[in-house]
Amino acid sequence: MMDQAVRREPSEIEGREAGAVGPASRRRGKALETAIFEAALDQLTSGGFARMTMEGIAGAAQTGKAALYRRWASKADLIIDALGSTLPPPTEVPDLGSVRSELLQLIQGYGAVMESPVGAAMRALMAELDIERTRDFQEFLNERVIRPATAATLGVLRRGELRGDVRPGAATGLVADVAPAMLLYRAKVCAGAVDPEFCVALVDEVLLPMVRP
Repeated sequence: MMDQAVRREPSEIEGREAGAVGPASRRRGKALETAIFEAALDQLTSGGFARMTMEGIAGAAQTGKAALYRRWASKADLIIDALGSTLPPPTEVPDLGSVRSELLQLIQGYGAVMESPVGAAMRALMAELDIERTRDFQEFLNERVIRPATAATLGVLRRGELRGDVRPGAATGLVADVAPAMLLYRAKVCAGAVDPEFCVALVDEVLLPMVRP
């Protein structure tokens, strides 16, 4: 019996010690990573960041806790990777002939993401962020959310300026910051839906009056 125990694979021992059972404990690579990310985002959405634990994520993913700590030092690191793997990449808005059409497509695209499962997880996270936790996620939010949104908005405004439906000099970084700032305010402070109606109002009542000739 002692020899048999010695010959077991370390992964099998870790899985049993951590409570992993059945075939799911034998998942490896991308399949295991996907299960962990899904479990992490589901727990973030349903219970919030403060209440989620590495143990809970491991149990929901049906794997051992050691499998998580081999790759992520903390739940913040895990959430950053889970969100990063699920968020769609930034996309360019095509020339639609008018700044209103382009802004609507851009803002409604962000609204659709924020109302999706990964968006719900992001909103749950942002609703809890305080000054201390913001430091953990600031770089990720800047690189994957704020900067791409600002850059895309600025690109639309600059194209509109050349076309003539944006006032000369209105295509600035400060003006472009308004759209992502409003979306984040809606998600973090107001906890309101970023639905199509809100997106249209943001374009027609806020952005266009700021930039029209």
